[in-house]
Amino acid sequence: MRLMTLRTAAGTRAARVEGEHAVEIDAPDVGALLADPGWRARAEAADGIRHELTGADVAPVVPRPGKILCVGLNYRTHILEMGRDLPAHPTLFAKFPEALIGPGDPVRLDTEAEAVDWEAELAVVVGAPVRRAGEDDAAAAIAGFAVLNDVTMRGWQYRTTQWLQGKTFEATTPLGPELVTPDELPGGVRPALDLRCTVDGETVQSANTADLVFDPVALVAYISTILTLNPGDVIATGTPGGVGHARKPPRYLRDGVVLGTEIQLLGSQHNPVRAGAAIPA
Repeated sequence: MRLMTLRTAAGTRAARVEGEHAVEIDAPDVGALLADPGWRARAEAADGIRHELTGADVAPVVPRPGKILCVGLNYRTHILEMGRDLPAHPTLFAKFPEALIGPGDPVRLDTEAEAVDWEAELAVVVGAPVRRAGEDDAAAAIAGFAVLNDVTMRGWQYRTTQWLQGKTFEATTPLGPELVTPDELPGGVRPALDLRCTVDGETVQSANTADLVFDPVALVAYISTILTLNPGDVIATGTPGGVGHARKPPRYLRDGVVLGTEIQLLGSQHNPVRAGAAIPA
């Protein structure tokens, strides 16, 4: 199943994707839908207003997650090529919902932004409450996967040893267009999908999610040891090599370029980068 959150004249609405159309579900967004333990059956049975996908105004697939947890240093090939040892535990940090934008919304460059970088990532969306999960419970708690770009203000990230301030500037992190359930994907809850990031059409990152050190099931199990994961929570699983900050010389996003992010079978994002862009409603 494929789900998305649409912006309509009546407000945001969750929808089920069917071919070239999105069928409204009686829920304001995908996050609210996932809060219902019977979300799958409810989504499958929905027969609301139909929208053509072409030209649709697509919001972040989960507009206001309770938690956005992010993982650093999680692609095996990238870690080894940097001469580092594989980590024993995931490196975790957080974002806040104000950072999220839709898959076609402008990435906002605030006047304070410094060294703005791209980070294409696979996002895990939680579909059931889970705490101290074993492998089976962690797998069962995964509602699906989405595309995310963890756009980062490197100048702020490295002001201190704590990364948060560089990771959660408002209106910088596209999420979506869709949530795709594991049964639609090769590898299921451990999907093996090609991932690519482009800047003005030039490929800057290319990898496969099978290269993750800590896969989605392992991340849900690990994080749920710390705190309860709830429906609609998002885990950004980390980015592969090719980020601008690691290039010689470094390369960053600038006003006027288009940031593209795509993951096989999950869809694509095309986000113009704009100085002082309006923050989406």
